Parts: sequence; C-alpha cells; structure tokens
Amino acid sequence: MNFLKSILFTTIFVALVLFFQNLMTPKYMSHTFEGAMIAEYYSAQHPHDVIFIGDCEIYHSFSPIVLWEEFGITSYIRGGPHQLVWQSYYILEDTLRRETPAVVVFNVLAMQHPEPVSEGYNRLNIDGLPLSRTKLNAINTSMMEDESIFSYILPIIRWHTRWNDLSEEDFRYMFNRRRVTHNGYMLRADISPAGALPTKRALADYSFGDKPLEYLDRIVELCKAHDISLILVKSPALFPFWHDQWDAKMQTYADDNDLRYLNLHALSEVIGIDMYTDTFNGGLHLNVYGAEKTAHYVGRILSEEFGLTGHKDDPVISAAWEEKSLAYYTMKAQQQAEFEEYGQIFTFTF
Repeated sequence: MNFLKSILFTTIFVALVLFFQNLMTPKYMSHTFEGAMIAEYYSAQHPHDVIFIGDCEIYHSFSPIVLWEEFGITSYIRGGPHQLVWQSYYILEDTLRRETPAVVVFNVLAMQHPEPVSEGYNRLNIDGLPLSRTKLNAINTSMMEDESIFSYILPIIRWHTRWNDLSEEDFRYMFNRRRVTHNGYMLRADISPAGALPTKRALADYSFGDKPLEYLDRIVELCKAHDISLILVKSPALFPFWHDQWDAKMQTYADDNDLRYLNLHALSEVIGIDMYTDTFNGGLHLNVYGAEKTAHYVGRILSEEFGLTGHKDDPVISAAWEEKSLAYYTMKAQQQAEFEEYGQIFTFTF
C-alpha cells in the first residue's frame, strides 16, 4: 500500500510540475516569434531534400515555397536568432536523427562570434530542442557563466517567477501552439528601404575563433559521414558587415574542403536584389520579395548542379505542399494588405 501511495504521489507531483512548467514557459505567440521556431520543426511532415541552418539571415533569406513551386524541392529552415556555429552543429545533429537531406545549407555570418552572447539568444535556439544527449551538449557548449544546465532541462526553474507576466495566451497555448513559420521561413511582406549604415571600420584581427572553426569542421565531417552535400552561403544583407577578409577566408576554407561557397550578397545584382524594395528593416534582412528571389537563384543551383530532381510527381508530397503554399500566399496577402493600410503588419501566426 505504501508503495502504491508513493507511486501515486510521484505521478501527481510530476504532473503538477509539467502543468506549471507548460503554463510558465513563454509561448512566443504574440511577440518574439523566433522563440517558437526550433520546436516547430518537429511537427513538420515528410523528409526534406534540403535543410538550412544558421542565424537570422538564413530564416529571412530563402522561401521554401518557391523552392517547391519552381523546382519541386522540399526544404526546411532550422535557423534561430544569433544562432552560433556550435548551435547550428547540434541542431543539425538533432535533425539527422530524424531525416537525412541531400543538401545542407549553412549561413556563415556566425563565424565571427567566438563565444556565446546572452542567455536570451541561447534559449531561443536551444529550448525548443527535445531532451537528448545532443541538447545537453548544446547547453554545455553555449551556457553563460551564470547559467545552470538544470534550468534548461527543467525550464520551470528559469521561468517560475513569470506570474506577473502571464497573459491569456499562456493559458491558450499551454499544450498546442500556432505555427509562426512556413517550414522555418519567417515571412515579412513589409518594406523598409535601406538607409544610412554605420561606418565600416577596419578590424585589428580578421581571424575566426577556434571554436567556430572547430564546429564548422564538425559540420563538414557530419555531412560527409551521412553523404550529404554541404553548401556555405553568406546571405544578402548590408549589415552586420561581412568583411572582404572574412569572405576570402571562407572561400579558402571551401576550396580546402571541396565545398561550394556562395556569397549571395556579392551576387545581389545578379539575383535581382534591391535593398530599397527587398528588405523589411533597412537592409539588415530580406523581406519576402527578396527571399523569393534568392530561393529562385539557389534553387536553380540545387537542381542543375546538385541534381535535386524534385517531387512534383509524388501525389502525397504534392498535396502537402499545396496546403503549405495556400497558407503562405494567404499570409503574404494579409500582410500586404495590413502594410498598405497601416504601414505595419500584424499577422505572424497561422
């Protein structure tokens, strides 16, 4: 009898902890939508031909819907705000437990960051991962000095003081959350032309840190072990600056490792990018019009040079992507209407 009581008590205690953890954890449904992106991947259907990884440039620069519609290529963007190279590695490692794409595309801007920046960015990239050895390694590699691994394993430890911040959305989305992306792509149909930028200053040292280089090597090795083609890209963006010296180092790294490196910013004119119409925040990130152009350009390379033939003849996959396309164009039209009428957009969730 005492044993049964202990089991019952433990079950109730765990259920209460999980209940309050789900309640107190931020939902990212009305602001900071990027916090919902990593977890959203696990509800995606069908294997993907291409997986994109990297920081905020990657999830604003490519439209998976265009890759599908024009080339029949299925893709998913596993990006995150200020995603560091080692976080990209562990996110890729986690992804490969579920599927093996033909191509991985990694955005190289994060090579400039040798150390983690903040707990906030860490959590936006790590909290959405399911608990596993991979997630534990990502936590250990990313934590700031004042962070605890237990607050990642049991988020209630970190968020138990959010009582005053709770809102109606915390109760509505305790167990089921709305989607905020289109296969990892964060759609923005507003336009904010590029303006004045900070002065571009020379750096004392253009070397990449040991840690980013180590984990880029590990990304290369992981892709080779799974027979995956790896493409390195620098997405179109006016700022943060991507120095010519960094660009030369990435080209040398790609040559040394027999990889394709695409500086899409340098190719902006070829792609047709116009930073007066194709950006939503003054040239830092592309809006949907720019993302569709880069997807068209890269899709042609994926098709012609990497042999991705597409799945247009598969009725199951085609039906799923027709549904995705409908959601994409519905949100795009709604955002366009909001921007035209109010000068800003409000629709970010499905």
